Amino acid sequence: MTRGYFAFVLHSHLPYVLSHGRWPHGTDWLSEAVAETYLPIIRMMNELSAEGCRPKLTIGLSPVLCEQLADNSFKDEFTFYLRQKIEAAQRDSEEFYRFNDQTMLTTAHYWEKFYGNTLEYFSSIGQDVIYEFRKLQDAGCLEIITCGATHGYYPLLSRDESLQAQTKMAVRNYRRHFGREPRGLWLPECAYRPRYNWTRPVAAEDNPEPYARKGVDEFLTENGLDFFIIDSALLKGGKSIGVYVDRFDALKLLWGQFEEQYHPRAEEKDKTPREVYLVSSSPEGKKPTAIFTRDPETGLLVWSGEHGYPGDGNYLDFHKKRFPGGHRYWAVTSTKADLADKVPYSLESAMGRIPENGDHFAGKVIDILSAYNDTGGKPGILVAPYDAELFGHWWFEGPHFLKHVLRNLDQSNEVELTFLSEHLERSQPTRVVSIPEGSWGQGNHHYIWLNEHTEWTWRHIYEAEDKMCALARRWSSLSDKSDRELEDILKQIARELMLLSASDWPFLISTWAARDYGELRVSEHFADFQRLVEIAEKKFDGHTLEPGDRQFFDDCKKRDCLFDDIDINWFAAVEFPAEAMMQP
Repeated sequence: MTRGYFAFVLHSHLPYVLSHGRWPHGTDWLSEAVAETYLPIIRMMNELSAEGCRPKLTIGLSPVLCEQLADNSFKDEFTFYLRQKIEAAQRDSEEFYRFNDQTMLTTAHYWEKFYGNTLEYFSSIGQDVIYEFRKLQDAGCLEIITCGATHGYYPLLSRDESLQAQTKMAVRNYRRHFGREPRGLWLPECAYRPRYNWTRPVAAEDNPEPYARKGVDEFLTENGLDFFIIDSALLKGGKSIGVYVDRFDALKLLWGQFEEQYHPRAEEKDKTPREVYLVSSSPEGKKPTAIFTRDPETGLLVWSGEHGYPGDGNYLDFHKKRFPGGHRYWAVTSTKADLADKVPYSLESAMGRIPENGDHFAGKVIDILSAYNDTGGKPGILVAPYDAELFGHWWFEGPHFLKHVLRNLDQSNEVELTFLSEHLERSQPTRVVSIPEGSWGQGNHHYIWLNEHTEWTWRHIYEAEDKMCALARRWSSLSDKSDRELEDILKQIARELMLLSASDWPFLISTWAARDYGELRVSEHFADFQRLVEIAEKKFDGHTLEPGDRQFFDDCKKRDCLFDDIDINWFAAVEFPAEAMMQP
């Protein structure tokens, strides 16, 4: 008899980088993720399926990532990237051969084979990564959930029109790429805000009085989405353990500024991550949205670079690279080891650690679910959500670990693999709970995305949100909407706003992971937004565009060419506005 259900959930997302640089920041990020994470996961899932397993992995694919993977310019860029990596491995091989360095030479040959096989596989699937994910879902091996369109940070966006557009674009994009309706949405950064009278945390002088805001959950249920995922501390209180602080020293410094203000909620003993609950911050009786909760016990086993499996000394070190090719030839050695002290990597030794780590993780899952079954008298669920890029990109051997765990649990007589939507139908939750505002950052706080280093980015976003909504209302009020050029300009303005709103930029600034790139992208999108607004206002006033204006618009449209089916009306008015709902 099944003693519990297990759901591996991977969140796949990268910001829009096409036509915005290549290296060190830009399309190489996307190419790395595809080569090291997305394609290995697809191949791993197909291999398990061929063995007769039904792995039942849940993966979130953000709409902005889907748009990039489907873009022909990415396909050309990725092919170029792989050929570069192959050539770099060949050059390294020649040098290691001259030095008679057999250990390094073996790894160089491995990289040449790895990227050569990746190029061959990419060609064999018609360069269509999205379709491979879709086939796995159609075959019942994978459940794909969506995400906010450009990964906008829902609680801090200042207008409900923005949340509406992020959500509606997500649903429409999913339908176009996967031929069905999405059941669930991964909230960017797992960040949630209930309904209340809200005040802008910066630029409050523009809107000094609190104003009614709909809860994040309301946008999901209004658009047919059944569930999202939260951090365990949002459900039941207690101390929050962030997933990023271990990996970025800059966040440790930031957290030190906010730690004194953090007072954990008293833990609510009657709530558990093993159960599915409903949440509704609407007083009007809308259908509640289901919430699944991240398991805190198993999370650190993978998230922590110091205490988790990726910190094993045999695994490939992420940070130390050999230039100019950028290949990695060294092992973790020790989480405390300086780069100079890293020992050469051995693929055989690294792969030899997978069975022990995979068995330990699977055993931990079985133990936790068995204990809950023994205590509560019924099977519960353990949800293990992670960034997909952790498996393969950050932790190179991660896809092999995933494969081992999924195979192990598929063969288990005690635990059953499940999709989230499947378990929602199975469990039929009825208990409606309230959850506070927060994210999966340390302390469930917004400080990673809003702090002294990023306040200026939110001032730009809030100004752009207000202007976009004003232009959309002006467009919707026109009796004659035959000016296709003006409509296209307004759609491009909406795209620039959505790209400007991505949570990636303040994250990169706060972590110093690529601070200059994050600051540049915010500044560029805001400047493009402002120039396009000027052009649109000329059109509204009946002026013919000058050649320079038309060329600027065409360049923006070619550079940021995503979401062809974006709708200006999403920014013109909010469905079921909070102001009207809150009246007696």
